[in-house]
Amino acid sequence: MKRKRPLWQELPILVGVALLLSLGIKTFFVQAFSIPSGSMQHTLEKNDRVLVDKLTPWFGAEPERGEVVVFRDPGGWLDSVPREKGNVLAEGVRTVLSTVGLLPSDDEKDLIKRVIAVGGDTVECRESGPVKVNGVALDEPYLFPGASPCGDAPVGEVKVPKDHLWVMGDHRNDSRDSRFHVTEPGGGFVPVKNVVGRAFVIAWPVGRWDTLPVPDTFDQRGLASGGGAGSRTGDPLGGPPAPAAVALAAVVPVAIRRRRR
Repeated sequence: MKRKRPLWQELPILVGVALLLSLGIKTFFVQAFSIPSGSMQHTLEKNDRVLVDKLTPWFGAEPERGEVVVFRDPGGWLDSVPREKGNVLAEGVRTVLSTVGLLPSDDEKDLIKRVIAVGGDTVECRESGPVKVNGVALDEPYLFPGASPCGDAPVGEVKVPKDHLWVMGDHRNDSRDSRFHVTEPGGGFVPVKNVVGRAFVIAWPVGRWDTLPVPDTFDQRGLASGGGAGSRTGDPLGGPPAPAAVALAAVVPVAIRRRRR
């Protein structure tokens, strides 16, 4: 009969397996992101943790109008502010935690906004009146109370290139979104290839747990007339639920069952 290892010998193996699983989950399935600013209020508050679906893009799915997505900086959207580093031990711990998805890494420059239009769409964003996509006015109940749809940064009419997105924050008066980058290289559009995934749930704090569905206004007839990909045909930044926690939840019960045999 094979002799069982003491728990203190199995524990490092369990932790190692959990870390490997969490790395795989973070890379291919789900990743937790923390919200750094108020640009998506009140849909998302500062310091909320959201879970982002990274799996469906592997199967060719592209972002759709109305989805809240995390994407890599297309270039110049984020101010480069160097982080103050700690001692060697603290930096080592941070590196491990960022690798498994419990903390953002220093080289990850990600943003979160709502997709308003996709490739082939025409967006109207004027000083007065609602945002229009392909001539259809959007009813945007998710906007921050008192925020104007476009009044603080009107851009007139823009055409979204193929394989690109036009994104805007829900707190329009506090969001440096596509509108503020129209005169820069890239024209304010986000390449689809820069999208990390769709945020589908607020996971932390517990009191704010909620899903992030696509608002009904993006199901209006006529929105798809631009011929863009991602048209809807019917119906829709690490807290506790981060990859490491999921991996540990999977590994520990297996180890306990083995020890009881």
